[in-house]
Amino acid sequence: MSKIKIICTLGPASFKDSILKKLKSQKVNIFRINLSHTSKNQILGKIKYLKKRNIKNICIDTEGAQLRTTKVKKKLFFKKNKKIKIVVSDDFCNKKKICLYPKFDLLQCKLNTKIKLGFNNLELKIVKKHKNNNYLITQVVNAGYLESNKAVHIDQSIKLPPLTEKDLFGIKLALKNGVKFFAMSFVNRSSDVNKIRSIIKNKSFLISKIETKSALVNLKQISKNSNALLIDRGDLSRYVPIEEIPIAQEMIIKHGLKNKVPVYVATNLLETMIKEQQPTRAESHDIFSTLRQGASGLVLAAETAIGKNPLDCVLFMKKVIRVFKKNIK
Repeated sequence: MSKIKIICTLGPASFKDSILKKLKSQKVNIFRINLSHTSKNQILGKIKYLKKRNIKNICIDTEGAQLRTTKVKKKLFFKKNKKIKIVVSDDFCNKKKICLYPKFDLLQCKLNTKIKLGFNNLELKIVKKHKNNNYLITQVVNAGYLESNKAVHIDQSIKLPPLTEKDLFGIKLALKNGVKFFAMSFVNRSSDVNKIRSIIKNKSFLISKIETKSALVNLKQISKNSNALLIDRGDLSRYVPIEEIPIAQEMIIKHGLKNKVPVYVATNLLETMIKEQQPTRAESHDIFSTLRQGASGLVLAAETAIGKNPLDCVLFMKKVIRVFKKNIK
């Protein structure tokens, strides 16, 4: 049985000397820097901070072809039927205007198309397009909260570049500083993989993230030029109903096993432990079942980036892996 990898996402909870030292002592396999939550001027500092502490297994995870909201000064609540302006801008969002990033042709969006923001039920519908001033007027169909830097899903096909300007900047900076691991977010087709591969070259380890419907359709071709696949169950649930996520996960892992491509699994593995000391029985079962399906790695995201117990999450993950290896021959 090959070694099961543990990937930790770094954030405010884990970018601390004391925590990093403990995570390193537990032999975490990959330390992930998420560019979606890292400003351009923070990238080099984070890489150097880790290198200085002799952490070499650093992974740069791109923003990729994903729309996001910009920052808000404080969490905003939008009531049902409220009208909101949508623009492409780097400004702060407010009660009257939601700003999206990166730059794209906003007017390709069609009237009556639904827009979902984050994972807290906030949903809008496009009711008007202002072509001259390049903005949309939307109406809230599901009330909810808006926070900074949340993923945006528009319920139609949107043309976005596979790598943002920040991604290209971060990748080149990482290569100059000896980073060998790269994860590509929102891969849709083999040409996306070829794009990043042409920059990082064959010596780098490339993890292609499967989190869109297009990625599922093009899984075979995406796998060919990838060193590993990563199932992001959160973003994938925008395209696949939540009740069908287990089926999608099983299908991707089977594909990986058949084609000898490692598959890592992310999202909600230890969600409870973001705030609590102990996981739920369901989470324990989920991790065990994911390993039994044949997953080669487990990804801790919010659990180690913003959670109260980054080290305890890793320790529990290792306990489940030990139990799995002991009982499954």
